[in-house]
Amino acid sequence: MAKHVRIGLLGCGTVGVAFAELLVERSSSVEDIADVKLDLVRIAVRDPDKPRSPALDRTLFTADADEVVRADDVDVVVELIGGTAAAGELVRTALESGKPVVTANKELIAAQGPELFALAEKAGADLFFEAAAVAAVPILRPIRESLLAEEVHSVVGIINGTTNFMLTRMMSEGLSFDQALARARELGYAEPDASADIEGGDAAAKIAIIASLAFNQAVPADEVGREGIVGLDREDIETAEQFGYVIKLLAVAERFPDDGAGRGPVSAQVFPALVDSSHPLANVHDSFNAVFITTAAAGELMFYGHGAGPRPTASAILGDAVAAADHSLRGTHRRVPVGPPAELRPSRELVHPYYVRVDIAEAPGVLSEVTGVFGRHGVSIQKVDQRSEGPQARVVFITFPAPEHALAGALSELAEHDQVRAVRRVLRICS
Repeated sequence: MAKHVRIGLLGCGTVGVAFAELLVERSSSVEDIADVKLDLVRIAVRDPDKPRSPALDRTLFTADADEVVRADDVDVVVELIGGTAAAGELVRTALESGKPVVTANKELIAAQGPELFALAEKAGADLFFEAAAVAAVPILRPIRESLLAEEVHSVVGIINGTTNFMLTRMMSEGLSFDQALARARELGYAEPDASADIEGGDAAAKIAIIASLAFNQAVPADEVGREGIVGLDREDIETAEQFGYVIKLLAVAERFPDDGAGRGPVSAQVFPALVDSSHPLANVHDSFNAVFITTAAAGELMFYGHGAGPRPTASAILGDAVAAADHSLRGTHRRVPVGPPAELRPSRELVHPYYVRVDIAEAPGVLSEVTGVFGRHGVSIQKVDQRSEGPQARVVFITFPAPEHALAGALSELAEHDQVRAVRRVLRICS
């Protein structure tokens, strides 16, 4: 006979309702497969009298979240409140009492992860957060379990569905940035305030979580370099296509060889990049997400699927809840494999090829002068495309890999050059 595990839910917004409904919908299947019966016994919300889904028992609602966490009839806590202050206190209270916690709160895990991981280990309780990274795409569990003994070299991902949708529409339909953002809002892919998406904050929190697990080193989200897609225009999209690239907002984490003294330094960044059209990530469209992992023994792995949406997110949360329930019944838990703080390599030392779009005066010898500026700073040019536009010319440079500080020096000199009208765009290239 299946054993009953009682769930206390904190928060019942869009994702919370989807989770509760999916739990009811999949209850029999979960019981058959996992021999566990999940019972939703308490739900904490701000306003218990607010109209809710008819699938949810109204007697379960309360405004006292602390009561739900501390209740003797709650075995597993599912936190879907969001934020870091109140949610953090509730998660700590649950863990300190030995109760497993499932959360989809990327801000909380990115900001307080190491503290919470240590607390969970001390209490002998599970802390699961698969939905905090790429929603339904199973990336954290494979890293925590299947790749635990692997040496992960790099993680490159498209992990923000809003920006990927926008860039796809800018490329396929010729929409402007503002038009693509408006379309994303219409379809529910973007919030009214989409700054966390388009400025890279959402992806930065996610890659901090993924990198911390992949490299067994704590990577703080606030130290992840970030550059969003604000300002990208149709000319960038079209020019990228001419050179055989597509533009994607990438989250990139790399581990570098150590110096023999221990763990090597790592880097974690979010930035729009030109991706070679032959790369698997180039064909990830609309709101889909994908994570491309390079390892020492397993080689290259790619995880692909829906990275957002209530139902996909609820699916990941339910999977975690089943695992937490099973471990609780067995009296076991799984440690989160994150070690000490990472040594982050300064971005100025990172090496990339670059796309640089510059407006220059249309006059003999100017292109040679500009190319010479790159050369003086140790940046070699691989390809050049020049188009005259009246008294000035638009020039696109594709460089060979160069340190970021070398490119910065070249750009600084170009900004002062009397024949350079403007440096319009600088993008990294991922091949």
